[in-house]
Parts: sequence; C-alpha cells; structure tokens
Amino acid sequence: MWGRSARTPRIVRRAAAALAAAVTAPLLVGAQGVHNDFEQRLLASHNRERATLKLPELRWDSELARGAKQWAEELAATGKFEHSPGNSGTEPLGENLWGGTPGHFQPEAMVGLWIEEKEHFKPGRFPNVSITGDHADVGHYTQVMWRKTRAVGCARATGADEEILVCRYSRAGNIRGQKVF
Repeated sequence: MWGRSARTPRIVRRAAAALAAAVTAPLLVGAQGVHNDFEQRLLASHNRERATLKLPELRWDSELARGAKQWAEELAATGKFEHSPGNSGTEPLGENLWGGTPGHFQPEAMVGLWIEEKEHFKPGRFPNVSITGDHADVGHYTQVMWRKTRAVGCARATGADEEILVCRYSRAGNIRGQKVF
C-alpha cells in the first residue's frame, strides 16, 4: 500500500505514526456542516494540528466539499493527479491532494501525510519557508496551517488503481510575501 501528496516526493511514511493518529484521533463535537464520520475526522485532523500553534479552528464548508468532490471524481476517472485549474473571477481557493491504495488509509493518515511536511518547514514569508529551499516540500503543511484560512471542505473518489482525496480551503494559503502563521 502507498500514499502520496501532489508535488512531494514518494517516500515511505512511518506506519506506526499513522496508526497511532488513527487510533487516538478525537472526534470533533459540534462541527457545523459535517455530514459523516469521515468528514468529521478530516476536520478534526486539521484542527488538532492547528491547535498545536493556537491557530483558529477551521469550519467545514459543504460548498468547498462539493467542488472537491467534482475534482476528486475527475481525477479518479482520468487517472490524472494534478491540481484543479481554478475558476477565473472567483475567490482563489487553496487545494491539497492525496492519493493512495484504495481502502488502506484512514482520514488521519491522509491529512497526516501533509502534516509530516512540517519537518522541512522554517518560519518566514512564503515561499521562503522550507529548509530544503523548495516551498513545494512544505506546501501542503503550510496550507493546512495558514493563519487566514477559516474553512475546509474535502471529498474522496476511487479510480481504477487509486483513491483520491481533495481538500479545498478558503481563504487560500501559500500567498507570496505573507507569513504562514
């Protein structure tokens, strides 16, 4: 089994950490707009990491989730793995992608792959936020943690060989010249 994020190298992830996150994940009580356990666990995973830096909690946005569902289904149907082109004239949205072996990953492990990028993070103004010198090595983490982001909506779809998770964020993060948090 394997899992990946868009624009990050494929590396073996610590299975024990993912399992621990899945087993110990607290449920988020009273989240608005969350319709099922999978969505609730995705939101809780985001907010648990944001809480480590005392960042405002994200709320679930069903409209963002609907757009994420359309893009996840497109990726699953075509076998592509790329960010959506976006819609001109609308508010820019942030977007994180995850792909992995269908049915083998819990939501905490999916979000956890993005959070693991923090090992390469250094404080600063975007895009100068990675100890590797490449902001793509931390771009998913910085979107999860972007201080001005207030809402998230995610959806998954399964293709022939891969399960796809798309999370969309409002306000978009990773804005050139701004601090992450």
